[in-house]
Amino acid sequence: MYKRILVPVDGSDASNKALAAALQMARDSAGSVRLLHVMDAGSYFGGFDPYGTFTADLLGVMREAGMKVLTDAAEAAKAGGVEATWSLSENMDSRLGETVADEARLWNADLIVTGSHGRRGVGRIVLGSGAEQIMRLAPVPVLLVRAAPDAARG
Repeated sequence: MYKRILVPVDGSDASNKALAAALQMARDSAGSVRLLHVMDAGSYFGGFDPYGTFTADLLGVMREAGMKVLTDAAEAAKAGGVEATWSLSENMDSRLGETVADEARLWNADLIVTGSHGRRGVGRIVLGSGAEQIMRLAPVPVLLVRAAPDAARG
């Protein structure tokens, strides 16, 4: 049974569905969850200065948004009666999959539960697949929770 479940969260529908599944699993196994939000520069394309660094304003906005996502997820865990800790990753030099794999190792996770938007074709090429990165690099089993079929068409 999985007792230490790492859940990358970003506030999307797919992420929220994964969180709900992880919380149910944690309740069923008397386990706990570790909530992880990875600050993603790709979500904020205009925030670089001419020298390739982030502006202070952009970092503040990203940090605030990440904390909101984590706070909401932690409240959901508390409401569900599941012990939760959290981490905000500000490492802009690593890919999502690397950051999640590192956190899984550091926290000694038994399982990673992550959402998948289910993008295909051009959407997957342009936006990439965070879930695929996580699956390839994870040191523990990964449970993918798909977004609703309509959400995958975006």
